Amino acid sequence: MALVRWEPAREVDSLQTEVNRVFDAFFGQGTSPNRRWVPPMDLVETEDHLVLRADLPGLSREDVEIEIKDGVLTVSGERRADREEQSEGYFRVERSFGRFSRSLTLPKGVEADSVAADFDDGVLEVRIPKPEERKPHRVEIAGASVEGTASEQR
Repeated sequence: MALVRWEPAREVDSLQTEVNRVFDAFFGQGTSPNRRWVPPMDLVETEDHLVLRADLPGLSREDVEIEIKDGVLTVSGERRADREEQSEGYFRVERSFGRFSRSLTLPKGVEADSVAADFDDGVLEVRIPKPEERKPHRVEIAGASVEGTASEQR
């Protein structure tokens, strides 16, 4: 049996590598250039609308598309990278660029023609009118009328 010398520094390094791996898996790929940009969105319900707000900094309305197809609203677009100056030395780049797409299934009965959108200061706001609530419908049971109750007929 061979004796192996215990080196605490190697153990700490191994633990640090594992912690970094877990954090990258949970929070994203860190500073990886292949990281996908997903803009944050809020969905708020008002009395008569659903309001979708998306933060799209650095984009213009020409960079964003909104499509409704088969009851699904999709917001997509692209944030392009700035031209890098060769004279600048980068130490860390955290801003993400590239195409994005977010989809939301609309409630049944939403009229696609009634959806409206505004884009102001990098914030997209999509107003989706709620469909009219369907009132419960009472169904009468058809059949011959019987005098008395079942217990009286015995």
